[in-house]
Amino acid sequence: MRILRWLGIGVGVIVGLLLIAVAGVYVASSARLNKTYKVPEEQIAIPNDAASIERGRYLVTTVGQCVDCHGENLAGREFLNAPGIIRAVSANLTAGKGGVGARFSDADWVRAIRHGVTPEGRPLLIMPSQNYNQLSAQDLGAIIAYVKTVPPVDQEPGTSQVQLFGRALFVVGQIDALAAERIDHSAPAPAPIVPGATSAYGNYLVTIGGCADCHGAALAGGLVPGAPPSAPPAANLTPQSELSGWTDADFIQTMRTGVNPAGKHLNAFMPYKYIGLLSDDELRAIYLYLQTIPPQTMSAK
Repeated sequence: MRILRWLGIGVGVIVGLLLIAVAGVYVASSARLNKTYKVPEEQIAIPNDAASIERGRYLVTTVGQCVDCHGENLAGREFLNAPGIIRAVSANLTAGKGGVGARFSDADWVRAIRHGVTPEGRPLLIMPSQNYNQLSAQDLGAIIAYVKTVPPVDQEPGTSQVQLFGRALFVVGQIDALAAERIDHSAPAPAPIVPGATSAYGNYLVTIGGCADCHGAALAGGLVPGAPPSAPPAANLTPQSELSGWTDADFIQTMRTGVNPAGKHLNAFMPYKYIGLLSDDELRAIYLYLQTIPPQTMSAK
């Protein structure tokens, strides 16, 4: 009886500690998920001419990859479901029932895209604003102009949920889901950029396209954050690496077809179906930029 009593006490202590840990995870994660950010209002000119709207459509469907999460009609969808970890649902961006387009002001669009926050200042989940933060004012205005012209779709995609294990991973830094935490919201707006087949414009495209999200800050490749264990590491894009010996024509062909000069198919995680829609000059600009970054060995992380 004494042993059973002590076992009961031990189990009770363990359960109590687990409950305290769970409560701590929820409190810590909720504080970050519901934090309010004060974002200075930025005046962005929203054009209405056909060329600018077409430029916005081009950015949304190519390097911006917005359709990958929000769907081809931008009406939102569940784009990630890892049971016990996270269910991620993108917003309906149209002006239809259930969409944000009917209520977002121009300033709200700027906050969401450049800063990754809602109109109320709360962080958006898995919104790659750490990349879109560097959009030029002209390109940001063009994107907003295009989204405002998308046909309305009546659809309520639902809400995202970070579940218990996901919250725990989030708290210990294994999930990076809030771009708003990584952005300097008081930084000056990016300088204008001149499109062209230049390394400077290639740097711009690599940044807004989020290449570093998979290939790492130094673009040296390695294990992709959030990818399943079976996924191969991202390629090393620095000079004297996987791209060694490639010409600009090789790079363009690889992005167009998803097959490199050695005949190897790119992994499905690589969004070449969007990047490959860029013009030859834009792909050449990316190639030229990759030739200018310091050579690195592949990252172990």
